[in-house]
Amino acid sequence: MTQQNDLDLLADLVGRARAAGADAADAILTESLSSGVSWRMGKPEDVERSESRDVGLRVFVGQRQALTSSSDTSPAALAELVERGIAMARAVPEDRWCGLAEPELLGSAEEIARLTAELDLRDGAEPTTEELIAMARAAEEAAFAVDGVTKSDGASAGFGSGRVALATSTGFAGGYAGSHYHLAMSAIAGEGLGMERDSDYDAVRHLRNLDAAEQIGRTAGERAVARLKPRKVGSRKVPVVFDRRVAGSLLGHLAGAINGQAVARGTSFLRNRMGQRIFAEGITVTDDPLRPRGLRSRPFDGEGVIGRSRDFISDGVLTSWVLDCGSARQLGLKTTGHASRSAGGPPGPGLTNLALNPGRRSVDELLAEMGEGLYVTELIGMGVNAVTGDYSRGAGGFWVENGRKAYPVSEITVAGNLKDMFQTLTPADDLERKRGIDSPTVRIDGMTVAGT
Repeated sequence: MTQQNDLDLLADLVGRARAAGADAADAILTESLSSGVSWRMGKPEDVERSESRDVGLRVFVGQRQALTSSSDTSPAALAELVERGIAMARAVPEDRWCGLAEPELLGSAEEIARLTAELDLRDGAEPTTEELIAMARAAEEAAFAVDGVTKSDGASAGFGSGRVALATSTGFAGGYAGSHYHLAMSAIAGEGLGMERDSDYDAVRHLRNLDAAEQIGRTAGERAVARLKPRKVGSRKVPVVFDRRVAGSLLGHLAGAINGQAVARGTSFLRNRMGQRIFAEGITVTDDPLRPRGLRSRPFDGEGVIGRSRDFISDGVLTSWVLDCGSARQLGLKTTGHASRSAGGPPGPGLTNLALNPGRRSVDELLAEMGEGLYVTELIGMGVNAVTGDYSRGAGGFWVENGRKAYPVSEITVAGNLKDMFQTLTPADDLERKRGIDSPTVRIDGMTVAGT
């Protein structure tokens, strides 16, 4: 089906809901296709393919709302969606914060068309199963070519495409399509109890932007070999550097803390910090839903609101919560255009392409300035308290002596409090804007490292 067919179907569904007694309604359609392969120790392991198509209807009767969804888009199934949705809305308690986005916030058809073209989210290439297998095989062979690699934990390659369409009773109608490609390799070095594992991967919107299979395999192999013969270290308080591969997890904790729903519930450790400096001067954290070919880019959010690039942290100061319409009304604010939504659930605040802007120092300079400390390349577990900010996670990486990585370490824990960690965070200059959450390598001073 074409996008126009999708929009016609949704407009008809919304119209039926209004005719059946809904004061307002919106409908969303999501469609996806994915295929993938895995290859291990010279042989294919799995070949998968899945397709889905779902439609969701949200109806409002006064200040009551209800949601229904189905993978069946036949006329009879859609009629049942409307009937069940109206009946449910009349039975549920009132929610004074629910409702559609205000019409003046919605994107126009012309603006959506322009943004969709500029975002360039869809590549028409669909690799065959044989081509995906060849990519995974090449990655594994490149890993085995690294001296010291003894086994493979598997390589995988995949392709996906999808589209989203949304229509509301306030006149919004829009849709967009996208594609994505990924390739990953996990290598094992060493023998017996001395084996170590590491990996590399890439994910992009356009196939020609995907890192070469040989590069991904070689990097995975070299990382695994570098971790051989790890040592243990004693407990102490030292600077900790988070490699950019894992530094994005710190932004993930920030994202949860500034989510409007968490703030409204009072379950965020930053709930009273709006307008205050929570990072050092010069630190900027930006969310950009309009980044061309971004993995989480989209021309409008789950309520039809056009998103804009926004600095949630500006010069170290927290400037805004992440808001959809419901959380914005609850907090007495306006939506930031960050509603995230599926066919089966209501909108909720969600970030898109979040990035910590790079600093001016190189990674080598950050290491030289710290003298002794820990360089983290792997984090294990999820020991983070979202209410207090207390942070404790298992880690692996390298011990730093005299400003340089000296030897691999393992079986250690890094701990602190995110409020203190953000204050002492220093970013390097090695940011790559490639994923949904991107960070340069960062150094955090004064963390507790627990070892032997």
